[in-house]
Amino acid sequence: MILTFSGRGSIKMPEIEATAHLDQKLNEIFAGRVVRKDLTKLMKEGANVPIYVLEYLLGMYAATDDKASMETGLKKVKTILSENFVRPDEAEKIKSRIREVGQYSIIDKIAVKLNPRMDRYEAEFSNLGLKGVPIPANFVKDYDKLLVGGIWCMIRVEYSFDEFERNNSPFSIVNIQPIQMPNMDINEIFEGRAKFTTDEWIDVLMRSIGMEPTQLEERVKWHLLLRLVPLVENNYNLCELGPRGTGKSHVYKELSPNSILISGGQTTVANLFYNMASRQIGLVGMWDCVAFDEVAGIRFKDKDGIQMMKDYMASGSFARGREEKNANASMVFVGNINQSVDVLVKTSHLFAPFPEEMANDSAFFDRMHYYLPGWEIPKMRPDYFANRYGFIVDYIAEYFREMRKRSFTDAFDKYFRLGNHLNQRDTIAVRKTVSGMLKLLYPHGKFTKEELEEILRYALEGRRRVKEQLKKIGGMEFYEVMFSYIDKETSEEEVVSVPEQGGGKLIPEGVGKPGHVYVAGQSDSGMLGVYKIENEIVTGSGKYEKSGIGSHRGARESLITAFRYFTSNSKNVSQAIQTKNHDYLMHISDLQGIGLTNSLGIAQLIGLFSAAMNKPVQESMVVLGNMTVGGTISKVSEFANTLQVCVDAGARKVLIPATQVADLQTVPNELIVKIQPIFYSDPIDAVFKALNVS
Repeated sequence: MILTFSGRGSIKMPEIEATAHLDQKLNEIFAGRVVRKDLTKLMKEGANVPIYVLEYLLGMYAATDDKASMETGLKKVKTILSENFVRPDEAEKIKSRIREVGQYSIIDKIAVKLNPRMDRYEAEFSNLGLKGVPIPANFVKDYDKLLVGGIWCMIRVEYSFDEFERNNSPFSIVNIQPIQMPNMDINEIFEGRAKFTTDEWIDVLMRSIGMEPTQLEERVKWHLLLRLVPLVENNYNLCELGPRGTGKSHVYKELSPNSILISGGQTTVANLFYNMASRQIGLVGMWDCVAFDEVAGIRFKDKDGIQMMKDYMASGSFARGREEKNANASMVFVGNINQSVDVLVKTSHLFAPFPEEMANDSAFFDRMHYYLPGWEIPKMRPDYFANRYGFIVDYIAEYFREMRKRSFTDAFDKYFRLGNHLNQRDTIAVRKTVSGMLKLLYPHGKFTKEELEEILRYALEGRRRVKEQLKKIGGMEFYEVMFSYIDKETSEEEVVSVPEQGGGKLIPEGVGKPGHVYVAGQSDSGMLGVYKIENEIVTGSGKYEKSGIGSHRGARESLITAFRYFTSNSKNVSQAIQTKNHDYLMHISDLQGIGLTNSLGIAQLIGLFSAAMNKPVQESMVVLGNMTVGGTISKVSEFANTLQVCVDAGARKVLIPATQVADLQTVPNELIVKIQPIFYSDPIDAVFKALNVS
């Protein structure tokens, strides 16, 4: 089954009935585990606390369908939020209240540090603004996340001023209760799931994360489910880039007390992995999921930060000092794409928004298990948010955490095997995605072959999207992207593609204008790209004006060489060309934004003759090679990779130096069949063949 889009309008009567039926089933099967999501939304607008904190309170006091009881519970929650939740602008008021009454309970996020000089643990309150508040060591031992990032708690704070100990804080912590479920029976989920259809269960999960399923297309629902996979699968690496306002970071910030969002992307090796001074493991050892918001801002203050991250993403372990440490945290990278995807696919690659030190690091991106196409998720509107029953967020977070102990990585081996284009990393990525989606959709382990195939296709698509970008960054090393799976019963092979696959129409179909020519070459940075040269001839006195080359010396010299050869040899091509009676205007466009190349001589020579003879270059052709002023042809470096760049850009014919004939052996057959290679022996031969004249 292939996921397709379907239009959505207003909720119709059958959908209203289905919604009411789903509410009833949820309250019967998961009594006390669900909450009205409109209540969450209502409360969220008045209190700046994570959703799991709100729903923890709503689950305690308002998890009922009885109107009177619900209203009473809502009043209780409102009272707690107004009297106990600490708003930053009312911090002094709360401090005063603690002083006046001696002890007082508050809701705040606290983080703990060890003070070695005093040999005690001290808490810092996020909203209350207190630092250096003593906290008993037993709480730190019981809730070690206090030491890494901090957690939201219900805290009993005491005030006792001692004039003889003025250096100590008069505030101290008497008791804390983390905002989390006291217990979780995973069998309750397994038994309950069996009573729902797959479509119903998907809708339950959508509601539980705050989304209204009746307003979402089927494919969007799957994308939203994929955002949850890092919460159920150990060491899962996910990348999601897309437009602003699609809720990319919402799941990791608001919906789970087991994930942490690093805003702005800046961190240190000590904070993320291991602190050598305190001998404490970092975020990856304390959280189920570490998410980086705004990938463009990812910065490590340590030189070895990115390398250590690559090691961890590949193996789930890292070396720090003499020790090797293991951790299970998944890594999520979310960020914005400021261009249209069509433009990005044509001119660069879909990892381009990452910072410069990562943007062309194929080894780093090869660790990604899935690339979620954030541009396919609509920007959030009020009608996309759920108003009916869904799981209490803290309950579903514990369900997710329990599922991390299980694995479905071998689930499809009974029915399918993967195609030969998938290497070991590809296979691991697909298996982990399948496992994560099965944990979400079929936690009880009961699914059909067709349901499994649907998940397998989706998993292959996301990993192929990663591989397509690696092919653009790393060339032939990542050429094998025809991802497929084989049905063991029928031996039929199915190839899975990605919607935005290929370079599109960077080189448009059809014959271009005279004087226009496409050329592929290597920039100063080592990257391969495609360039467009445009020539125009006007009446004049033989001047040669060039634009688009900036201060690039190599490009300038290559273009001058081509013009000199053109003026010296024009009569060898056509007696009608009068070089001294015209001015020659040329402009070059760096279509992929990688910087100019030196290899423009042959292409520009063809462009000059094309303009002078008013005859276009052959359809969908790219020119390779460079020349000296004497007409000597230079070979193309990274030949196979250069051909791949031409194919990705939309070329059907490639003009190649004859000296490269032997190099065709280095090019995969799958690539050769996509182009028509045309060989030339010298510059004039290149002109004749490019213009298809004798």
